[in-house]
Parts: sequence; structure tokens; C-alpha cells
Amino acid sequence: MGNGMGFQPFSYFLTRIAKVLNRHYMNFFSKKTVLFILLGIAPKAFAQQIPLEVNRFTPYGVEIKKEVYKGKESFVLEQHKATDSNQKYTFARLNNTDFHNGVIELQVAGSLNKNAVEGARGFVGLAFRVAEDTSRYEIFYIRPTNGRANDQVRRNHATQYVSYPGFPWQKLRKEFPEKYEAYTDLQIDEWTHIRIEVQDQTAKLYVNGASHPTLLVNDLKQGKDLRGSIGLWLDISTLAHFTDIKITKID
Repeated sequence: MGNGMGFQPFSYFLTRIAKVLNRHYMNFFSKKTVLFILLGIAPKAFAQQIPLEVNRFTPYGVEIKKEVYKGKESFVLEQHKATDSNQKYTFARLNNTDFHNGVIELQVAGSLNKNAVEGARGFVGLAFRVAEDTSRYEIFYIRPTNGRANDQVRRNHATQYVSYPGFPWQKLRKEFPEKYEAYTDLQIDEWTHIRIEVQDQTAKLYVNGASHPTLLVNDLKQGKDLRGSIGLWLDISTLAHFTDIKITKID
């Protein structure tokens, strides 16, 4: 008599338990990591909350300050002068951080500044794997004003992947239309939760707690081996806010 299962090895039960864990993390965490969790041993991967301290960041073409925005203590960034992405991107780079594969989460809000130019969209996002000399990096960003625009084409350009150097949005849109942009619901002047998962040459962008990625990139342009820091990124005519920044490294 019995249920026909017979004796099951510990790995069987480990796998069963792992299935109920958050599927986002299971994209990255191995059975060994889950075993560590079950046994109460700290695995290599852990979430690091980044303190909101201005001196932890090096600004490139931006001013970074702290303020309370919509009830949250946050960084606020603005460009020193109007610079668009045909030139060099502008961001504040986190010091003393080496990121390759893992998960980055944060809240962002993009607003138009008082001198906004025509075509401004409230561009705000995150650069990742930023090389020490800032010569190479990848970027996911959003265009908040596009999220609810009365124009389907603009809506389809709500989120964007670009890569520096060599792959601005203009080039990617012309040569690979629709591949590196996607729609998601966004609002200007409102907090948006962003989650970026990176594994070798693949990166996924999740927006506002979605269970599936809004934008999937399987061919990161700077290659699978680039590693570096993160950068709080913005583009022309944007007043950008950032808070709740967490990094989980897995290698």
C-alpha cells in the first residue's frame, strides 16, 4: 500500500520547495543557493540596499541632490546643460560597485523641467555594467509621457534599450524596428517601479511589478563579459527622481 512515490531523495523535496519561491529569483538562483537558504546559510547572492547618500555617487554631466518627492526620500537629478543622447549620456555612477549578473530594482519618476524642449518625454532610467572609465555600458529607460499618449506609435515607444557606445535609440529603431522598444502603462510625474534582471548577454526589464518582462534583450550590445557599476540615468529636459535602489549580485 501507499501512494506509489516510495523513497524520494532530498533533491526532490528541494526542487518542490524551490517551485514555490519567487520565479524571478529562480531565473538566477541555483539549487545550491536554494539549499543554502533552506539551511539558513547566507548564499553569495543577496540584496544590497543602496543608501541615499550623495557622496556614494559620481555625477557625469548632472547635478545630484536629495529631496522628498511624493512622500519618499529620494535623489533628484538634472543635467547641467541640455545634452541629448546623440552626445554622451548623463548619469550619476555608483562608486565602488562591480556588477555583472543579477538583479537591480529601483523606483524612478520622470518629469519635464521648466526649460523642456519640444520632444521631451521625461526620459529616466538606469545604466548598468558601467565600465570604470564610463566608456561602455548598457541602459534601460522609460519615456513617461508616452505611456498614455493619444498616439499608438508613441505608446509603443514607452520603454527603450540602448547601449553605449555605438547603439543609440535612433540606430536601433531604424535598423531593428520594434525590437528594442515596447509599450507599458506609464505616467509622468509618478513613481514607477523598475526591475532589471541580467544574465550574461540577456537582460529583462520589468515595470511596476509585472510578472513578465516588458522588454527582453537577448543580445546585449557590449557583450556578455562586461561588468561595472550602475548609473542613475536621465536625458534631455528631464527632472529625474530615484529611490529604493537595491542590487542583488550573483557573480
